[in-house]
Order: sequence, then C-alpha cells, then structure tokens
Amino acid sequence: MKTQINIPDIKSTKRNIVTIGTFDGVHLGHKKIIDRLLKSSKTENLESTVITFSEHPRSVLQSEKNIGLLNTTDEKILLLEKLGLDNLVILDFKSIAELSGEEFVKNILVDKLNIQKIIIGYDHRFGKNRSSDIHDLIYFGKKYHFDVEQISAQELNDITISSTKIRNAISNGQITLANSYLGYNFFFSGKVTLGKQLGRTIQFPTANIEMQNPKKIIPKTGVYIVKGEWNNQQHQGMMNIGFRPTVDENNLSLSIEVHFLNLNEDLYNKEITIHILDFIREEQKFNSLQDLKEQLEKDKNKTIEFFKNKT
Repeated sequence: MKTQINIPDIKSTKRNIVTIGTFDGVHLGHKKIIDRLLKSSKTENLESTVITFSEHPRSVLQSEKNIGLLNTTDEKILLLEKLGLDNLVILDFKSIAELSGEEFVKNILVDKLNIQKIIIGYDHRFGKNRSSDIHDLIYFGKKYHFDVEQISAQELNDITISSTKIRNAISNGQITLANSYLGYNFFFSGKVTLGKQLGRTIQFPTANIEMQNPKKIIPKTGVYIVKGEWNNQQHQGMMNIGFRPTVDENNLSLSIEVHFLNLNEDLYNKEITIHILDFIREEQKFNSLQDLKEQLEKDKNKTIEFFKNKT
C-alpha cells in the first residue's frame, strides 16, 4: 500500500476508484465498505484508494477537542494496510476545509487522483461548510467524467456498527463488545516510565505506561485482562487504569499500570503495545495494602483462567 500525506506530493497517473471517510477504528462496518471498493477495483481494473484525515473532522468543524480517537494515524495506516488497498491518502482536514465542493472534486479527486469512480454514502456531505451533497457529486461526476456509486440508506442501516458506539462501549468498560464491533482487540501504544515501584512491595510489580497520543481514547477506569507486545513477542497480563486510591488517595493523575504474568524483565523506556481483552472489575479503594494484595491475587487467578480457556 502506498501512503501519501502531503497534497503537493499526491499525483496518480493510474485510474483510481475512491472512497472517503474518517475510518476511525477501521471497524467491521468500515471493512464492508472497503471490501466493496476492493471488489470493484478488481472487476473494473482500477487502483483502490481510501481518502482519510489526520484529525477527526468534527474536531475542526465543531471544535470537539476531546472526541477520543479509536486509532492514531499510525494505527489507522497499519490496519488499512492489512486490507490490501493500493493507496491511502491522508489529508490534513484544515487544509481542505475552505475548498468548495467543486474545488475539492477538481483539485484533489480529478487532478491529483485521476478518479474514475467513487463509492460513497448517500448522506455524504463535503466542501466548505459541508455545502455539497450526493446530488452535487453526481453532477460533478458527469462534468469531470467519473462514476458515482451510492451506498443506500438501507445498506448503511444494515451496517449497525459505528465508531461512536465503539467509543461508548470503551468508555463504559464494555471492552468485549467494543472488540466484537472492531473485529480485533482494542489496543494502544506507549512508553514504560518510572513509577513509585509500590507494586514490588506486595509482589505485583507493574509497568507504568504513558500513552503516546493524548487524543487516543482511554478506557473506563478499572482492571482489565491484556496482552502486551514488544520485540515481536506477546506477554499475558492484567492492567489497572485509574487513580490508585489505596496507595495515593490524593492522586489526581490517571495512571495506566500493567502487571505481566511470569515476567522478570526491565521494561523501563521500552515502547510497548497493549491489547485489551476483557474487563475484570471496577477500581476500588482498599483498607490496607494486604487487602489490595489479596484482591490482586484474585484478579491474577481470573487472568490465568481466562488465558487457559483461550488455549
């Protein structure tokens, strides 16, 4: 897959079939649309191209600064590449937000991408102030000689999955539901930073993880079953997201800590990816470190049992 980011660098001499969207999550609903794109590209001998954005359009148009992205740009590239696309174009939404509908079609789709066909939802809006719709796109298609294939209301309704539903599930700790919508386990990446090392005192050492991208959604506070990935290896573990009320009741900073099973390795400064598999329980405050340790033993046993049942 060829990925292009800067508009001046985009130039295709090959004939392209295109779809456009935010594709946050690259979930099963998105994959249905992309499968349709890929099938058409093969039958019509066209290059398959997805156009997406480096930031969520709502964060630009509606000033929603805390949308909570399901994917960073790098994650989105990784997921889309697995689908077998020929091209991925990532636009800075701010750089095109002032273009009229026709300017976007002419300057980007026609002049840059040599578009022959577009597959798009019947309710898609584009251009400055979202002033152009599917009827305008059909008109532009006739004017600039490309086909427009609409995804009907019925077809879109059949795709019951949405990025918003997935965000809500993750925010509510319904991680297995979110994963079923995504078609893969929700994941994030971060660097292991130096913590207070209190976990070592109760035989539960943890890796403190600092998320790489502050715009990425953080799941609900609580304890989760996870897999950590680094150096092309995966390691089973359990993760706490929260404020550590038992050991630091005045703490206002959210922390992400992972205890890996049967691991004796210094992870400080390592970049690791965490795949979240299931939710165990809410975060809670215990009366003593001994009570906390006893609960962690129960969490560990649940985690071990979970992985036993998966094998």
